Amino acid sequence: MPLILMYITNNVKVASIADRYGVDRIWVDLEILGKEKRQQNLNTVKSNHTVEDITAIRNVIDKAELLVRINPLYEKTKREVEEVIARGADVIMLPMFYTAQEAKEFVSYVSGRAKTMLLVETIEAEKNLEEIAKVEGIDEIHIGLNDLHLAYHKRFMFQLLAEGNVDRMCQIIKRAGLPYGFGGIAKLDGGTLSARHIISEHYRLASSRAILSRSFYDSSRDDEEAVVEQIFQQGISEIREFEKRLKNETEQYFEQNRLRVQKEVAAIVKALEEKKND
Repeated sequence: MPLILMYITNNVKVASIADRYGVDRIWVDLEILGKEKRQQNLNTVKSNHTVEDITAIRNVIDKAELLVRINPLYEKTKREVEEVIARGADVIMLPMFYTAQEAKEFVSYVSGRAKTMLLVETIEAEKNLEEIAKVEGIDEIHIGLNDLHLAYHKRFMFQLLAEGNVDRMCQIIKRAGLPYGFGGIAKLDGGTLSARHIISEHYRLASSRAILSRSFYDSSRDDEEAVVEQIFQQGISEIREFEKRLKNETEQYFEQNRLRVQKEVAAIVKALEEKKND
């Protein structure tokens, strides 16, 4: 099965185009609690999405599922979940959690009315993953490399892929029988680490979900509709064609790609360290 591709936007024009050209999930991001502090001084997107955006996006997508990331658990989570469901979310994601008990609390609020997705992006959640993956009512898990690599004080998010953390987590989730994914990808030949290499790692690890990153398309840009259509039509088509080829690749290919990823990540980290020291 091809990867389920997810794209974050509250731009109704971009969401409609992404849906039309094969993005599987449009992602509205309500998470704001604690994010500014965690990602300060980094070139990351801090969400300005609102609950009203859920309704707006729901009204313009036909084929894609609507994914909503809520805030980490807090005193108003139950109310937040209720509104997200009422506005039409198909999948609800819980970020920045630590324990199986928190996962159980989240599942109890959703109560089977939408798919539940955990975002593993804390060291504690990684350490507790065996227990977390057994929580009844969890539908899928995504490994969030951005905040997790920050928690480990790594220079580059894909160090966790090169160093084996992602391998170990994928094996745990796979044994639990849950679908899973990790990280994000740019256009096929784009990204600091080539999307070709990352997608190949998804196939090696039997991952089935990936985020289309801001490097794929930045929805805050005010491009003409024809420009956005060309980017999504070509970009998605290229990814799908590459996936078709991967289905016929050998174990040797995937092992060589794994080693290539390790080598390229090491070079990227070295360059980042040298740049910081200049």
